[in-house]
Amino acid sequence: MRAFVIEGARDAEVREVKTPQAHAGQVLVRVAYVGICGSDLHYYFNGANGDFVVKEPLIPGHEVSGTVAHDPSGKLAEGTPVTIHPARFGTEDLRYGRHLWNGGSYLGSAATWPHTQGAMSDYLLVEDYMVRELPANMDLKAAALAEPLAVGLHGVAIGGWATGKAILVSGSGPIGLLAAAGAKAGKAAEIWATDILDGPLERARALGVDKVVRVGHDELPADHFDVVLECTGVAAAFNGCIPAVRKAGVISQIGMFPGGPQPINMAGLLSKEVEIRGAFRFDNEIDFAIQILASDEGSSIADVVITHVYPLTDAVEAFEMAKNSQESGKVLIDLT
Repeated sequence: MRAFVIEGARDAEVREVKTPQAHAGQVLVRVAYVGICGSDLHYYFNGANGDFVVKEPLIPGHEVSGTVAHDPSGKLAEGTPVTIHPARFGTEDLRYGRHLWNGGSYLGSAATWPHTQGAMSDYLLVEDYMVRELPANMDLKAAALAEPLAVGLHGVAIGGWATGKAILVSGSGPIGLLAAAGAKAGKAAEIWATDILDGPLERARALGVDKVVRVGHDELPADHFDVVLECTGVAAAFNGCIPAVRKAGVISQIGMFPGGPQPINMAGLLSKEVEIRGAFRFDNEIDFAIQILASDEGSSIADVVITHVYPLTDAVEAFEMAKNSQESGKVLIDLT
């Protein structure tokens, strides 16, 4: 089968690799679409995602849709449309979400050794509990957004949910857009979105947020927002949200900061008793994400968020476009 394989920084190619075979407890999926995530960009452009360095050939990709190629159990017929929860959970019995347990793994990640291979290939072998069956009429392009929408929904949940609240989304890249979509599905009273570029803000406006704010040009109201969904992982953006969140408000930190110390305005947080809550990946929110994307609203979300689709043979060009946040929202690789 074909696969896009990363060897190191800007060192990647489409090559032939062995097609896996499904055994008991597994499902072989024929991949249709794979979204390019920020972590995939780091692996391709830097040869590492934070502390996780590519040390062996790595197939990226964890935002995936496709159809069942073979289910040894016979529960899922060949051709059944599916998406994948990309986590293999550990077994630690703790009170918090399974995605925080030790001993798990995530598709397309160099965090494990051997690396956990991802979905940017013709076929993907996963455990049966990772498979989520889709409604028969659901668009497989839209289904590739289930994983990043689940990330946004988890951030909304960490923030204390959205119903009746004023929400600020910091950063209008793909995760910011999908966090806004999650807040909208959660019946927020109002949603504002920020970015430093016009392109992402145009997409946020098309998604239906109440107001967009271009950082450095427009002002945010002081003490206005109940919850901030911070999606950039940039200290300057985080600090810019502090005056805008109300006293005793919440900042749900969805964007991943680089490793090491960060210049955060702690005095501003302390004086307002603002809570910072970390949001990492997700647990079961992918099931709600599928419901949203399968609805009438889901097709309009996909139309806004997905801006480019490339065949696997043009994967390098796709990665270059995905890095261009002015021009692109979510970029998909088409393996159909």
